Amino acid sequence: MIFKTAKELLKNNAFVVENDNVIINNPEIFKNKTVDRLADTIILGESLHIKRLCYWITYKVSIKYKIFPSSIQELYKARGQGEFNGFTVPAINTRTLTYDLAKAVFRSAKKINAAAFIFEIAKSEIGYTAQRPLEYAALIVLAAIKEGYSGPIFIQGDHFQVKASNYSENKDKEINQLKELIQEAVDAQFYNIDIDSSTLVDLSRETIPEQQKLNYEVCAFFTKFIRQIQPKNMEISIGGEIGEVGGKNSVPQELVAFMKGYLKEIGALTGISKMSIQTGTTHGGVVLPDGSIAKAKIDFNTLRELSQLAQKEYKLAGCVQHGASTLPNEAFSHFPENGCAEIHLATQFQNIVYEYFPIPLKEKIYEWLHKNCANERKPGQTDDQFIYKTRKKALGPFKKEISSLSKDLKNKISAAMEKEFDFMFGKLNIANTREIVEKYVKAVVVQKTKEDFLKEEANLGKLEGAD
Repeated sequence: MIFKTAKELLKNNAFVVENDNVIINNPEIFKNKTVDRLADTIILGESLHIKRLCYWITYKVSIKYKIFPSSIQELYKARGQGEFNGFTVPAINTRTLTYDLAKAVFRSAKKINAAAFIFEIAKSEIGYTAQRPLEYAALIVLAAIKEGYSGPIFIQGDHFQVKASNYSENKDKEINQLKELIQEAVDAQFYNIDIDSSTLVDLSRETIPEQQKLNYEVCAFFTKFIRQIQPKNMEISIGGEIGEVGGKNSVPQELVAFMKGYLKEIGALTGISKMSIQTGTTHGGVVLPDGSIAKAKIDFNTLRELSQLAQKEYKLAGCVQHGASTLPNEAFSHFPENGCAEIHLATQFQNIVYEYFPIPLKEKIYEWLHKNCANERKPGQTDDQFIYKTRKKALGPFKKEISSLSKDLKNKISAAMEKEFDFMFGKLNIANTREIVEKYVKAVVVQKTKEDFLKEEANLGKLEGAD
């Protein structure tokens, strides 16, 4: 059930708004019922004004519930200085049913006293899932309130990517679009941003420093921009990338070349906290003709060697693994064993959710894909391969239908995802990380006004890139 009018929203039986302050007068009703209504209104409501009021209310009550969107910078800084190791931070992309999946994450985390995990959404995902940063962040916070989770939470812009073809065609347009997206994300309390300029690596150049030059220059440019716009009391965590996922495996010389040029470009500014590399994976995995996923071969030696180099020479937290959610189960324990700082997980979670969709909904989605994504079909691709690769594109157009599934079915999906997170969190060894997170990550309230949430979002155009 949604809030249909501003009057209904701003004065109800759970909270009231007085002098721009939100007063919760019935905490039980607020947690048990109103939080769900706020989430439903954000997803299903028709009025943009009411949605924006929901964002502001969510921000105000998050402070009361001691939920603090935070930067993971200080935790990663401590790791880079060798103060701890032994676990890999999962970065979870929630492409659909974000509120329900986030609740599952928080339930799983609470069971093992974990706090070292990230919610993230890529530039491309913001586009095709129809989830702008304010919406995404608000749903994460509401899920934390619903599940009784408090403390720092990490929300990240994943693959905020410069697309090489767009950059070549119109450099200023591509740069300005990403600047606008970064600004919007930071305003929405994304205090972790992964800059992906690895598409600009030019392997036709003779030397590795020449190959990486445009990559580190553009990453440095956005580092400077982020440092200019970040909150005064918040050092945003920034990630860099030297190897585009799905390309050739990274080598130490590339990391050294990038860092040498990058550090010279940024001068005295705080630089990146981690480095994404390529170790043999592909986003979404390699799809076989029957729709199953080929078993990936990941180069753990490369991951270990480059993570050690990143820590020892540059005081980074280590290296980041992309495209890993569809790996076989036995692979996940190897990531903390080999010094992986962070691992990005997306497609397998989407696959699990799709398994629970009613057949009529799936048939409707697949019909839409054949009609609207036909130009993405590659020669020789089977129907199963085509559907598997493109069905993420339907999550935005069918967002309201998916979010309107029965409460019982959404609870079943959330429970299934909780089991998946239980497994992942165990293998990545993040149990009992709350104490270490709270040791290094101090709770900070970034002051915002109602007007910050009511302003119109910019027209960003088509958002393209890796996910």
